[in-house]
Amino acid sequence: MPESCLSAVPDLPVPPPALLNGAALFLDFDGTLAPIADTPDGVEVDDALLTLLARLRDRLHGRLAIVSGRSVATLHDFGFGDFLLAGTHGLEFATPGGMVDAPRRLPAINEAEAAFHSFASGKPGLLVERKTISVGLHFRGAPQWGRDAGILAEQLADRLGLALQPGKMLYELRPGGADKGSALRTLMQKPPMAGGKPLFIGDDVTDEEGFAAARELGGAGILVGAPRPTLAAFSLEQVAAVRHYLSQGFAGID
Repeated sequence: MPESCLSAVPDLPVPPPALLNGAALFLDFDGTLAPIADTPDGVEVDDALLTLLARLRDRLHGRLAIVSGRSVATLHDFGFGDFLLAGTHGLEFATPGGMVDAPRRLPAINEAEAAFHSFASGKPGLLVERKTISVGLHFRGAPQWGRDAGILAEQLADRLGLALQPGKMLYELRPGGADKGSALRTLMQKPPMAGGKPLFIGDDVTDEEGFAAARELGGAGILVGAPRPTLAAFSLEQVAAVRHYLSQGFAGID
């Protein structure tokens, strides 16, 4: 999402609970439902969160989906197997308890993974994350290598014909042709999301496409975290505020 397309709004309002009434709710995972951890496998999902989301999904007649950069397989491992899922930035889909619809892993991803490992070798703090159909290079533990990691990721994307997905202290290489906005549009075309008003909650720049798609379809986005240029119409300051909003939101659902 080009920076010029975003609105620099320093203080967005807190979303009213009534916004959930009739919503088709799309939720990012890392930084939205769970705090961002130092390592990808350092995130924990507690039973209280799963219970809250299940109750909210039922109140919304099934209109709740997790839309994440994580693979569907990882989301299943976290306990989200009973939810509607869009993983790897909209490249993978899964219905509750159903089969995963995903493209095959490209040989180019394996080549990129090998290059990431070669780059990370001997550089403590760098972490290569192998995903089902993509690969990420994390530099949260070694921010001094962030610029070089970005240059490498750009070179690999150009040479291998892959999409480069920057994230928070992360560069991910994956097949192109999808993002969180396209995931929202795809899911809004069929039950159970069809007929609801899209509401997308996310924290990262990768969620801006989701905010844009929700707005285009008559809904809205909610930005989690510090103020920044965004297409979201509302904001919540942190993960705890998201959980509080969702738990209080039952009062806004008929």
